[in-house]
Amino acid sequence: MCSIAALAQGLGHRVTGSDQNIYPPMSDQLVSLGIKLSEGYDPNNLPSDIDLVIIGNAMSRGNDCVEYILNSNIPYTSGPQWMYENVLKSKFVLAVSGTHGKTTTASMLTHILIEAGYKPGFLIGGITQNFGISASLGDSNYFVIEADEYDTAFFDKRSKFIHYSPDTLIINNLEFDHADIFDNLEEIKKQFHHLLRTLPSNGNIVFNAEDSNISDMMDLGCWSKKIGYSAKMQSEWQYILDNKHGSEFTIVDRSASVSKCNKTKVKWNNFGEHNVKNAVSASIASSLLGVNSQQISNALNTFKGVKRRMELIAKKGNINIYDDFAHHPTEIFSTLDSLRKKVGGEQIIAVIEPRSRTMKSGFHNKNLISSLLSADFVIWFEDSELNWSIENSLGEMTDKIFIEKSILGILTTLNRIKEQIANIVIMSNGDFSGLREIIADKID
Repeated sequence: MCSIAALAQGLGHRVTGSDQNIYPPMSDQLVSLGIKLSEGYDPNNLPSDIDLVIIGNAMSRGNDCVEYILNSNIPYTSGPQWMYENVLKSKFVLAVSGTHGKTTTASMLTHILIEAGYKPGFLIGGITQNFGISASLGDSNYFVIEADEYDTAFFDKRSKFIHYSPDTLIINNLEFDHADIFDNLEEIKKQFHHLLRTLPSNGNIVFNAEDSNISDMMDLGCWSKKIGYSAKMQSEWQYILDNKHGSEFTIVDRSASVSKCNKTKVKWNNFGEHNVKNAVSASIASSLLGVNSQQISNALNTFKGVKRRMELIAKKGNINIYDDFAHHPTEIFSTLDSLRKKVGGEQIIAVIEPRSRTMKSGFHNKNLISSLLSADFVIWFEDSELNWSIENSLGEMTDKIFIEKSILGILTTLNRIKEQIANIVIMSNGDFSGLREIIADKID
């Protein structure tokens, strides 16, 4: 919604907005744009001369502002619908989808196209450190958009990405998530297949060929060109890790012929095989527009990452403090496993807030233990809204698990267990009650 606000202002509209618990980095971007923010959903926040309200999918019936809009017959729409009607319908759309890695991949793809001179527009659910903003109208026919499977609005229960009408679609991976919207994985596959049904026959689908859920979904019917990638030699596009933690890798393009394959060497400041996969899908999508391997390599070598995606936010002596958006066992595992491969025997402490609705429901409990194995210690924040007992679910890991019910408790435990050389990873998809700033300031 922050990105949509920025685009609407860029089109010349006067934009205001209301939200709850507004926090950086998106709040900082809105302030820098001069977009007025109001805390909470008081109908008085709406200007008297309003022409249109864009309602986010977090809003539901019973919300004071929503009820006022409906009772007053004020025109309203959803963010995805507004995006299509005002931005996307005249563009060549590159949509980045999947359960994990959408923001990072969309940021990589945008960075590659910018560095190659394509001047794309973009809408990303995060702030990319290379260009410091989450959205731009661009100055070309190309537009990169993060394509989420979450529902559109209280009045439109289709997935957001159904509205985007992409020409090139990236599908990074497919797992169960959003337990508040979907009952099972099959329902999510159905939404993805609905998206496939909207792609033109001359469109492209870039996908992880080793993800069986994606393959099962595409087996339901696919009418566009499929371009798969994996770590295997027989893949049309292959990635090769040149070191174990993924800071150096090679992308091999065999789409023409094996004898004339193109190789892209990358040496960057990012790490983790999951990020390598993100880079491969972004590379393929950009190559389809004519970006060559040298341009891709140069761009990825200078990619700085995305705020809140394993962002190093502070360094206190030999203690590194990272901020990460991970809120799913697969993401938690990938992040901690990649960090372990990078730092070797150095201490890793994960501080986790189970904030997403799926995590709060307890659906992922059975996979949590295996996702934490790379950490030396894990501190869980257990608040009153959690619908399951952390202690009962992770009981067999009592020697490395600490459960705290306050921010002060987390800080106290951290200072007690940390070693002189340590890596602290703060994991939450929310503001975590300002814990990042507190740890960065107060850690001894």
